[in-house]
Amino acid sequence: MAVRKALVASCLLSVSLVANGAEPVTDGFVVKDIRVEGLQRVTLGAALLNLPVRVGDTVDGNAVANAIKKLYSSGNFEDIQLTRDGDALVVTVRERPTISNIEFVGNKDIKEEQLKESIEASGVRVGEPLDRTVLRSLEKNLEDFYYGVGKYSAKVQAIVTPLPRNRVDLKLNFIEGVSAKIQQINIVGNKVFNEERLIAQLSLRDDVPWWNVVADKKYQKQKLAGDLETLRSYYMNRGYLRFKVDSTQVEMTPDRKGLYITINVSEGEQYKVAGVNLKGDLLGRDADMKKLVAIAPGELYSAANVTNAEESISKYLGKFGYAYPQVTTYPSIDDQKKEVVLNINVAPGPRIYVRNITVQGNQQTRDEVLRREMRQMEGTWLSNEQVESSKTRLNRLGFFETVEIQPRRLPGSEDQVDLDVKVKEQAAGSITGGVGYGTSSGVSFQFGLSQDNFLGSGNKGAFTFNMNDYSKTFDVSYTDPYFTLDGVSLGGRVYYTQFEAGNANLVDYNNETIGARATFGYPFNEINRLEFGVGYENNKLSQLQAYAQIRKFWEIYAGNRDSQGRVVFNKYDFTTSWIRNDLNKGMFATEGNRQQLTGKVTVPGSDLQFYKVSFDDSHYYPLDKEHSWVLLGRMKLAYGAGYGEVDGYNQVLPFFENYYAGGSEWLRGFRSNTVGPKALYLYNYQGNDTVTATDQSVGGNAMAVASFEFIVPTPFASETYRNQLRTSIFFDIGNVWDTTFNPSDYASCSSSCDKFYDYSDPAKYRSSVGVALQWLSPLGPLAVSFAKPIKEQPGDKTEVFNFNIGRTF
Repeated sequence: MAVRKALVASCLLSVSLVANGAEPVTDGFVVKDIRVEGLQRVTLGAALLNLPVRVGDTVDGNAVANAIKKLYSSGNFEDIQLTRDGDALVVTVRERPTISNIEFVGNKDIKEEQLKESIEASGVRVGEPLDRTVLRSLEKNLEDFYYGVGKYSAKVQAIVTPLPRNRVDLKLNFIEGVSAKIQQINIVGNKVFNEERLIAQLSLRDDVPWWNVVADKKYQKQKLAGDLETLRSYYMNRGYLRFKVDSTQVEMTPDRKGLYITINVSEGEQYKVAGVNLKGDLLGRDADMKKLVAIAPGELYSAANVTNAEESISKYLGKFGYAYPQVTTYPSIDDQKKEVVLNINVAPGPRIYVRNITVQGNQQTRDEVLRREMRQMEGTWLSNEQVESSKTRLNRLGFFETVEIQPRRLPGSEDQVDLDVKVKEQAAGSITGGVGYGTSSGVSFQFGLSQDNFLGSGNKGAFTFNMNDYSKTFDVSYTDPYFTLDGVSLGGRVYYTQFEAGNANLVDYNNETIGARATFGYPFNEINRLEFGVGYENNKLSQLQAYAQIRKFWEIYAGNRDSQGRVVFNKYDFTTSWIRNDLNKGMFATEGNRQQLTGKVTVPGSDLQFYKVSFDDSHYYPLDKEHSWVLLGRMKLAYGAGYGEVDGYNQVLPFFENYYAGGSEWLRGFRSNTVGPKALYLYNYQGNDTVTATDQSVGGNAMAVASFEFIVPTPFASETYRNQLRTSIFFDIGNVWDTTFNPSDYASCSSSCDKFYDYSDPAKYRSSVGVALQWLSPLGPLAVSFAKPIKEQPGDKTEVFNFNIGRTF
């Protein structure tokens, strides 16, 4: 039957060739003309370029076979015939159809971006000719991926739909099925450690408690390979130098939904370290390198300790330009004594120098802004310590979402590299205008420009006008962090504010302020900096109500009035700050710590004489290598008081300079500015001064607050937005109190005062727990928190939800 079909096909081909005036090439002939038929997309020139026959050549059967093979290799044709028409060679082709569209259906475990990368690596992409022979291997490769994650019932089918003009639609249909679950894991051959203890080291489990978010009953081939290495490390780090995994069996249940894993091991005996020999080219630094090897004779062999020693030596050599050293340990094993001598051979290789530093990815930020932060210089040897310092300093700027610094070896050169600095920029400020809202400030109207990277210069500039429920502010500031090449900064600020305290959860008064300030800073090493400032401020107070705390202030400064009855103060101050910043990033840090000690004192002779001191501290502790899980602890201590005398009275800290807590930064869950002492209303009753307690905040001259946060990966956030979002679970605690005001001075205070007697008692703290989400939005940093107070004091005002958009968190 098959022979008959072949004969029929041969006859039909012969008839077709005769009808076209062409015949198969059997005997050799000299080609006097070449015709190509069937071209649609491929140009005639491209087809002839791939044809190894030219006019004047003699063509026979072998030449035809070679020509067909060559044309097929171009990838443009799926059918080719070479025939003879007299002295003309006729090339008849059918082009491969062009892929018009690619569609993915049913894929959940594989993202479309991954699928596109996979199929494009196989040469399948929109606009390219479709090679049908590739489709089956593509289906198999995708199915193999699913098998690797335990989905053994997965199927992938490529469906090709013809379209006009020799085009096709390609649809990849996925039936993923369910992941096979591990029914049982057996470890055979273990004697020293029991099976339960060994399985506890694995990420794959046959039994997963509800609290273990790391372990997984779903089988994955890659995870099993990693678990075998973990098992090997567990033994090798405890002296079992000869441990090995003999074999691994993975058996599937008939329904392809369950797996049994058996791991056969040979434990061997424990070995001790008999000695450590450091050999090779030690560059005259023998003593320093020996200190890096924390392995003593007589202790159990540990593969981790050996690796740490190798890495420490390599890192040490990298500080001096030996960027690609070979540090290898050759163990000399005595199986009878169960001892091992560690021979660590050091081959530093050539010292590597940096030829050029190239900067990429900075669309807005000028090159000079990045280069002035670089501690690795061109023309000097490559130091891993300086490279890491450069990366940290770039991250601290807060201008970049990611920073990568990679050395690139130069072809033909053993001792030179180029250093590639690649950054991905992020919003370093905002241009705002329109209407906003914050739970603390209410509806706000704003317009302004705020940039920590002004016009890509690295300078900080801001021009803002804000108006909300309690204030109107006009503020212009500018700071050049590199006013000199040594990193001395210079900045200035001019501002005007109208503040209505009664609308900000405070006692009722108005304060109109005009001020100006100049600052300069000086770095005295990589992480420590001193900043100094001088300022002038004019305050005009009005609407002063009869509160006991304000009356004391009023008694001292009542003489400072203008023609409109406002109390007016002019003050000149001096500020100084010590800042230690060891954080790895300027925004959303994940490792390191930061401290700031700030002092402010008005110059003697000012209308108001007082000082303020504050200390801020933040510590970040990453719990994993990716820094996805981080512990954060931060705190603030602050105190202020007056100094000197005026008209026989001791000067005091002005009430409008008091500290407050509550809101979006400290003690979330409490309304903004409401934590701390409450105002006592003062009135005259039957000729006597009488006070009664209110629930309006007046603030205090002392504050101690702290926050403990557990930073976790943001749920449902893609990898694209990982560096722009931060989710944390927090516990806030603290208090604001007054060390100078004593309500008992007012004997007529009614009994309702009792519940507010926390003026000088820091032990009457507040605390809250909650969840916070922060986002580096295009409009600026945005913070949202949901909090529940767990320790309150009488008169506190609480809130569950807080939303704010502003410069810092």
